[in-house]
Amino acid sequence: MAATSNLPTLSSDNGLSRYLSEIRKFPMLEKSEEFMLAKAWVDHEDTDAAHKMVTSHLRLAAKIAMGYRGYGLPISEVISEANVGLMQSVKRFDPDKGFRLATYAMWWIRASIQEYILRSWSLVKIGTTASQKKLFFNLRRAKSKLNALEEGDLRPEQVASIAKSLSVSEDDVVMMNGRMSGGGDASLNAPMRGADSDGGSAEWMDWLPDDESDHAAAVADAEEYDKRKDLLSQAMATLNEREQDILTKRRLSEDPSTLEDLANVYGVSRERIRQIEVRAFEKLQEKMHTLASEEGMIEMEPA
Repeated sequence: MAATSNLPTLSSDNGLSRYLSEIRKFPMLEKSEEFMLAKAWVDHEDTDAAHKMVTSHLRLAAKIAMGYRGYGLPISEVISEANVGLMQSVKRFDPDKGFRLATYAMWWIRASIQEYILRSWSLVKIGTTASQKKLFFNLRRAKSKLNALEEGDLRPEQVASIAKSLSVSEDDVVMMNGRMSGGGDASLNAPMRGADSDGGSAEWMDWLPDDESDHAAAVADAEEYDKRKDLLSQAMATLNEREQDILTKRRLSEDPSTLEDLANVYGVSRERIRQIEVRAFEKLQEKMHTLASEEGMIEMEPA
């Protein structure tokens, strides 16, 4: 899908407003147009068609990514991972199934973001119990319902309410809130300058998913998280030794190696290391998707 490489880029959080303004310029697709483009990709590998499908859904990827601002990770990286999931969904989308691409893409986007979060947060940071993992992925939603997103320390009654709703201890709520508040969340009602291409104003909240959407459903439950870890281990085993080493050191390490470091180790160019990393990650995602399907972990949403 070479044409999809020509996409707007987000180099840092400072350029977020500009990026959001750029992606809003891409037109949304009518159902019939989306179907024809998808058929062109499936039947003829038309990269221009794939590119149009990806760009028309960049706003969806950004909107979902905004729902994960509270994990102390660069939003530019979260959006980048969301776009990876989007491109994977376009690559595998089957228009003959009858549902829209957005319905299918949501799972891939969320899965890609959630995998990134779990790679970036060690178990020490998240917590080691099932209840703490559940709390990690649901605290922001619980705080939002109490209108407490912009507060630092929660009030006692808020702590009690959240602890009861998530079936965790009040101490865990206080501890996790302290950890996650350290990321310096911006106000979700703060204006985004330059985000509206028509000259109007917009707020960060405008980019958040609807309350009905549960963005952490795939990993909030401890048993499913353990299954994902098992799937990752099985999928990694299908890579050759060099792919495993490069992918582990580049994406699964607390202190990632640089392309130059690995290029020196393997005696190849930095670009070659990057290619191996990208291909290994694609193979890993494909295998995990296959294994997840076999385990019944993927359930398509109705159109």
